[in-house]
Amino acid sequence: MTETRTSGEQGLRERKKARLRESLVESGLRLFLEQGYHGTTTEEIAASVGVSQRTFFRYFATKEDLILAAVAGIDERFLASLRARPAHEPPLTALREATRDHWSRLDPRSHRSLSGAATVLRDNPEVVDAVMSHCRSHQERIAAVIAEHTGVHRASDPRPDVLTAVFVAVIGTAHEAWGASGSTDTDDLLAAVLDRLDLVPGTVAGDWGARGA
Repeated sequence: MTETRTSGEQGLRERKKARLRESLVESGLRLFLEQGYHGTTTEEIAASVGVSQRTFFRYFATKEDLILAAVAGIDERFLASLRARPAHEPPLTALREATRDHWSRLDPRSHRSLSGAATVLRDNPEVVDAVMSHCRSHQERIAAVIAEHTGVHRASDPRPDVLTAVFVAVIGTAHEAWGASGSTDTDDLLAAVLDRLDLVPGTVAGDWGARGA
């Protein structure tokens, strides 16, 4: 009985911590958009959810870490969708369908976080460096899933790494186009990603025609 109660209490504490973490991320991104990234302090973010700055630092060491948390949470869900794709699917198809499937499962809060984080990164290029280490790690993990999906060994077959590099580049160009359009609708971002993924086979292997034709 005591063990059950203790386990339940621990679970409740963890859920409360997770909710507070999500609230800090959501409020932080909102303030960054309203006041500017450099115009927002960690103290203001903490106060917006009714906690102290000291509590903020228990969850995030810096404002950059808060942005990274928004990105990392969404990336984890994408990896879960990719792992769930059928083994018979070609790898590019698996990446495309995992992207579409994972997008459809994002809740409104996640869509707001994605839009907010992308906008902050677009408007503050100097912050991008703070998330690059995560991006490299995420690319590595995607390649590992693709290798497992296809049954190839990356040490002797570079195709998972090549395809993943192309996929990540496609995501990057889609983000750039979405940002340049001024849209904050994440469905527009998804459309940009899928359209570019559909161009990959013809772009890589197709004949583009004579120059100037």
